[in-house]
Order: sequence, then structure tokens, then C-alpha cells
Amino acid sequence: MKKYFTNLSCLAFTFFLVISCKSAEKSLKKGNFDDSVIRAADKLKSNPGHTASIDILKQAYPLALEQHLNDIKQNKESEDLFRWEAELQSYEKLNRLFLVLDQCGSCAKVVDAKRFAQEEKMARHNAANVRYKEAQTLLAIGDRESARKAYEHFEVVNNILPNFNDVRERLDLAYEIASFKVVVEQVLVTSRTYQLSNEYFQERVNEYLQTNKRLNKFVRFYMPEEAANLKIQPDHIIKLQFDDFVVGNTLVEKNTEVVISKDSVKVGEKQVGRSKTPIYDKVTAKFTQSRKTVLSAGLLDMQIMDFKTKRVVTQEKFNGEYNWMCEWAHFNGDERALTAAQLRKCKSQELLPPAPQQLFIEFSKPIYERLTSKLQTYYAKY
Repeated sequence: MKKYFTNLSCLAFTFFLVISCKSAEKSLKKGNFDDSVIRAADKLKSNPGHTASIDILKQAYPLALEQHLNDIKQNKESEDLFRWEAELQSYEKLNRLFLVLDQCGSCAKVVDAKRFAQEEKMARHNAANVRYKEAQTLLAIGDRESARKAYEHFEVVNNILPNFNDVRERLDLAYEIASFKVVVEQVLVTSRTYQLSNEYFQERVNEYLQTNKRLNKFVRFYMPEEAANLKIQPDHIIKLQFDDFVVGNTLVEKNTEVVISKDSVKVGEKQVGRSKTPIYDKVTAKFTQSRKTVLSAGLLDMQIMDFKTKRVVTQEKFNGEYNWMCEWAHFNGDERALTAAQLRKCKSQELLPPAPQQLFIEFSKPIYERLTSKLQTYYAKY
């Protein structure tokens, strides 16, 4: 049995090598030389004498090297302002191949892998420097659109070479000029009973606007206190206020009916001679069911005003409602006249509705969804 499992393991390993070798050969035929080198090297790590992988590596690495060096030569001759980035990518790929081959002891006997560490370092510096200068030129223009382009260039700089010059500070400065600033004013409800729930609604809206990544990244929302402390001159002011709301409007409905059993049931006995004979008949019951509905609803007004002109650029109202319901029942008469569902309902009891605070929160949930969806769509163009 042990020999059987050993042979099975050898067969599986051999099958893996054959499949991997074919994959490397397939990549070579397709002209994907980097992938062919990586696959061949991976096989040679586990089986240094694998002749097929050796042959593939001998072909694939020189072709990969030639391909990338040709790309670098073409990029050097290009007039593209950002040609250093394409050159950097080529050097990164070459050095990635060097690391793969360097980690494979037997690969060094097959090919002479070349390292381009200094070349990659120089290309990285040049790529970051060109982007940085372009961003500085755009930032100096001073308008919002140019600042947004500058910000995106600074982002690329930071990705290529983190902490290049003062790129962090430049990113902050560009964003400050590029951002569209919106102050959100939310009016508290006057009723103390519902003040806490309204604050909960406001906090959810504020959290969404300040943290949700689906909104335009150049739109920044501020609370009034925050804007005042930072001395922000906003572009828009959003005013949110509940025009009207009702909480806990209760409606109780009752319905009484006489129900009759579907089938005849035993209702008594009669004496026939010396024996008693059961008497069957349909039975009735007076079934009363009650339903209590607590209605809560509100209407939120949203105005977006241009801060400079004081003109309302858009206005919309969002409604929401929440209906809490409780049902119960009782009966007089023979319970056998009732259906199983009617009997279950008779076991239910009248329940107290949620507290007004909770009812306010519930009807404001659909308002929150409609409001945030509208703001997301509206500010996507900014």
C-alpha cells in the first residue's frame, strides 16, 4: 500500500511538470516571453534537470531581454512627455525576471540574467520629476480645473516615488484649490420629544457625506462649525429641514363576524334504547379581530444654494413613512368553529407600539436613502 501511494505521488508530480512545461511552451509560442521565463524557472526550482524547461528558458529569456530593451530604446526616442514611465515599466519587468532567475539556483547555469537596478532607479526619478514639474506648472495657473489635473499628476508622483520632494504638501495644496466645497446645514426639529431622533438622522447624513467614497473625490462636505473654524468660503450651501412630520397617528379597526365550522362536530348525545348515540352538527362562534396601525411620516426639504449669488440652484422634497401594525383577536362560542389561523390569532395579544423616538427614526430611513442617492447623482458632475 505504501508503495502504491508513493507511485501515485510520483505520477501526480510528473503530470504537474508536464502540464507546467506545456504552459511555458505555450506562452513562448504566443510571444509572452516573460511568462514563459517565469514558468520555466518555477519548474527548474523543483526539478533542476528538467530538459524541456531548460530548452524553453534558453529561448525565452534572450527574447524577453531583447523585447524590453527594444521598448526602452523606442521610448528614449519618443517625444511623449511622460516617456520615462514606460521606460520605468520596462526596467521593472527586466528586474522582476532577474529576481525570478536569481532565486532559481539551476537557472544561472542556463542563462546569464542581467540586473538593471541603477537604470530602474534613474528612470523612476526622471518619471517622478517630469510629472512633478508638470503638476507645478498647472498648479501655478490657480484655477480649479488646473488644480485638479495637478492633483492627479502629484498622485502619480507619489505612486512612482513616495515622498518625492514635497509631494505630500503639494497634494494637500492642490486639493484645497481643486475641491468644490459644500456646507451642510441641518435644522433641528423644535419638539424635544423627537430631537434625539433627528440628531441621529443628521449624524447619518453627515457621516455619509464625509466618508462615502462613491461621491466625486473633489467634492468636500463641511459642517457649519467646521467650515467656520477653517474659515471656509463654500461654493454651495445645502439646507435640510423637515417641513412636516407626524409620529404615532393611531388607527384601530375591529371586525366581528359569526363563523361556522366547516364540518359537523359532536355537540351532544341522545339515548336510544340502552345506548347513547352522538349528535353531530355544525357549531358557531362570534370571532372579533382587531388591528392597530400606528402611522408615522415626514417630509424633508432640501435646498442647494450658490453661496456667492445666494440663488437656489436646486430644491427637492423627500417623503418617508413607516406603518407599525399589530393584530390580535378573541372569540365567544365554540372554538371548533374557528380555523387554525383564527385560533393562532386569538392567542396573540395587543402590543405596545415602539417609542415615538424609534418611529421617527423608522420613517426617516427611506428619506435618508432618497436624499443620499440624490446628492450622489447631483455632485457626480462637480
